Amino acid sequence: MSDPLRVLVITPDFPPAMGGIQSLVSNLVLNLRSVAVRVVALDSLGSGAWDAAHGLDVRRVPAGRDRRLANLRLNAVALAEARRWGPDVVLAAHIVASPASAALRRFGMPGIVYLHAKELPASPRLARFAVRQSDAVIAVSRYTAGLAEAAGADPRKVVRIPPGVPQVKPGPALPARERPTVVTVARLEDRYKGHDVLLRALPRIRERVPGVEWVVIGNGPLRAELETSARAGGLDAAVRFCGRVSDEERDRWLRTAHVLAMPSRLPGPGAAGEGFGIVFLEAAAHGLPVVAGDVGGALDAVSDGVSGLLVDPTSAPAVADAIAGLLLDPVRRGEMAAAARHHAASFAWPSIAGRVEALLRDVSVLASGRGDGVRERSPQTDPR
Repeated sequence: MSDPLRVLVITPDFPPAMGGIQSLVSNLVLNLRSVAVRVVALDSLGSGAWDAAHGLDVRRVPAGRDRRLANLRLNAVALAEARRWGPDVVLAAHIVASPASAALRRFGMPGIVYLHAKELPASPRLARFAVRQSDAVIAVSRYTAGLAEAAGADPRKVVRIPPGVPQVKPGPALPARERPTVVTVARLEDRYKGHDVLLRALPRIRERVPGVEWVVIGNGPLRAELETSARAGGLDAAVRFCGRVSDEERDRWLRTAHVLAMPSRLPGPGAAGEGFGIVFLEAAAHGLPVVAGDVGGALDAVSDGVSGLLVDPTSAPAVADAIAGLLLDPVRRGEMAAAARHHAASFAWPSIAGRVEALLRDVSVLASGRGDGVRERSPQTDPR
């Protein structure tokens, strides 16, 4: 019996640190079944206990306060680890890991880079280097694939594979809150997420649904500004800022709220918006309809009219009308809840991880000269 394919994953973002990329990479690694995986990741508070609890083979790199130096250390440790371990293929989970991946290609270790979205225009030179020095590029959405090609990626090497969503374990149903509840889950650091538009939409929602409450989950530098705006608008009684919460508490809100809203928009030239929006899938998995912007990665994450509604994210009236309409129509919400669960099931992590694993094997075969590898895969198809 042949040895399993060895995959070295290099990532600056990994639990127990929180965030969309951290969630993607950790769930991917935990769901790769037929390969041997070793992870090189930046350290974070509580990482030792997290690694032990999940039984993963992780090499941690001190992060420190200077992220640029931390990324240099990450690449250096990854190079050393690869020379010792001898992986068959390298997966750079972020473009900051591409220098190590590119160097290892010279030693016969092919590389794949994951692309999310906003890192591409934020670091254009590194993005160009990453896509040109990789054997394949994983784009999480059509929007990200377009950014990849704009950065110089060969379209034949770009493969769209969306993030997955953990399968929700059956459990006792929690009754929905009596108070009509809209929840937003996002770090308060990117204006394009649309918290400002939701604040402007809230008075119009209250006119139609007087008891509505907007629950804001997440922390960041924009929180003080948003709280000040809520007070100035006389919305204190209608807004609850929860800050950072545990996964369990977040899931309770997703199970008991009535609508998730995050009208992410495109931030304009020189920047990128929502690469995908994992929270849209998380909400769908819990049977929670969503209201999202009709741009960017949300076009892939949300099935319009099925798992949620896509609206103009720059229009407070459009956002307000979509949210109020769902809050006032329990029959439609119920139908959408069932459809949302079905929609999320097509993104279950075992299936998504299987697609990534197939690409890893294709790239390894192509690099070894034993087959056509990734050329057999169509980069423009995204089967669900």
